[in-house]
Amino acid sequence: MRQVSLSLLVLLLLFESTSLYADQTAFEPVSKRSPVARALLIGIGRTNQLDTYLSPMGYRGMQLSFMSQSERMTHLCNRQISFQSTFYGAYTSTENPANTAKNIGGRLAYDAGWHYHYSPLSSLDLKGGALVGADLGFLYNNRNGNNPAQGHFSADISLSAGASYFFRLWKIPMQVGYQADLPMIGLMFSPEFGESYYEISQNGVGHDIIFAHPGNALSFRQILTVDVRLKRIALRIGYLFDARQSQVRSLKYHDVSHSFMIGFVRHFQLMRIKREE
Repeated sequence: MRQVSLSLLVLLLLFESTSLYADQTAFEPVSKRSPVARALLIGIGRTNQLDTYLSPMGYRGMQLSFMSQSERMTHLCNRQISFQSTFYGAYTSTENPANTAKNIGGRLAYDAGWHYHYSPLSSLDLKGGALVGADLGFLYNNRNGNNPAQGHFSADISLSAGASYFFRLWKIPMQVGYQADLPMIGLMFSPEFGESYYEISQNGVGHDIIFAHPGNALSFRQILTVDVRLKRIALRIGYLFDARQSQVRSLKYHDVSHSFMIGFVRHFQLMRIKREE
């Protein structure tokens, strides 16, 4: 708990250091008044892992994660299109049901893309678009001798949709947001069953890169958030569900996590500096 509190304090200081450039009055959906919204979140939760390259057993345990996200409106389509970028990282520590072996895992992911916004109501903002992303991670099993670790890599194009609703509760400005991302096509790395990394190094990784789609690598991410306006920032709490799965080359893999997220959001108005000629 002390580490979580310290992390939240660091987040607060980082956001407060940029207060001179923020629009203090704007707290509405990004497509309304605030051209730029930046969020920084940390999370804790549970994860369920299976990687039959390392073990036929499933592993369960804890996950620590962070997410940095930026969304800004562009001038495309009369300011109806936004650009979003998301950087996500996670650390996992899981054990098998008999508590005789442990997996240690790490993961980094980056997604960026565009959404078209539509507002049927002044307080409701709907969006849909596409993202391009890459995902890099690993799992290490402390009991395996020949093949103790497995690397994971994928690059894909995802469909993305979301909504946000702005309202006031007891005169406090609040906003509920939701976004779901579904990878559709891409490339992923997967060795063959029983293939060692020494053999991969000798033969090259080209034959271990395969085409990924929902039929063999169904993955999904969704996040539900609630923003509460404070004096200069917005406190954000949320729930993140993230599932990465594949079933290729006689190997099964999944990493399904549920996380509670908390952090801060800043809304900015971009300022142009006029240069004297």
